[in-house]
Amino acid sequence: MTTTTPAPDSARIERPGRAGGGAAGPAQIAPPPKMRRRPAMVALSVALICVGGLASAWAWQSTSNAQEVLTVRETVHRGEVIEEADLVAVQIGLDPAIQAVPAADLSTLVGKRAALDIAAGGVVTADQVTDAMVPPKGYAVVGLSLTAAMLPTDQIIVPGDLVRVVTTAGEAGAAVEPGTEIPTYAASVVGVSIDEITGNTLVNVQVARPKAAIVGALAANGQVALVLDSQEQ
Repeated sequence: MTTTTPAPDSARIERPGRAGGGAAGPAQIAPPPKMRRRPAMVALSVALICVGGLASAWAWQSTSNAQEVLTVRETVHRGEVIEEADLVAVQIGLDPAIQAVPAADLSTLVGKRAALDIAAGGVVTADQVTDAMVPPKGYAVVGLSLTAAMLPTDQIIVPGDLVRVVTTAGEAGAAVEPGTEIPTYAASVVGVSIDEITGNTLVNVQVARPKAAIVGALAANGQVALVLDSQEQ
């Protein structure tokens, strides 16, 4: 009679999933899923990082270029005395070409007059302020509405320029005879702006008071041109 000796416990191999196999063996861990790279998402992430960097650089530059300058609370018209209550200090970024008056110079403006109209909220610049009355005694300011043909080409007219108001032909196409003396009126520019409707250049000129009525009448009829003279006296 043959006797079969059972195998020792250590030699038994338990196979999971077999009925009656006793305790289950260690669970098999599935490998992690492979991540798929999406080029569009990568590109979007890079773009967002670049935009964030540019925004930060712009904010830093805006802050570093900011300076404290003076503005006016309400419109100060030409010739009016500037009072301390008219001025307010603000910190903004400005183009270095703009000669804004620093807030530290507030006391130097009080008591002076506006050489030009300064709109409410506008930054005060050095050429907008004067110690003298505008216009001074014996003078008057006349407004001219000039087309491109009535102004020097490629020349920028600015306040302070010395100019002459020249009388043009009274009738369209009328020729000027040689040797004819053309009436001209010495003037200085006190203000320049652009008419947004017509595109004309609006120039305020200061002329001797006796000539103001003549220049005004000629300007109203479009019979003037502006000549820019040398600024050397």
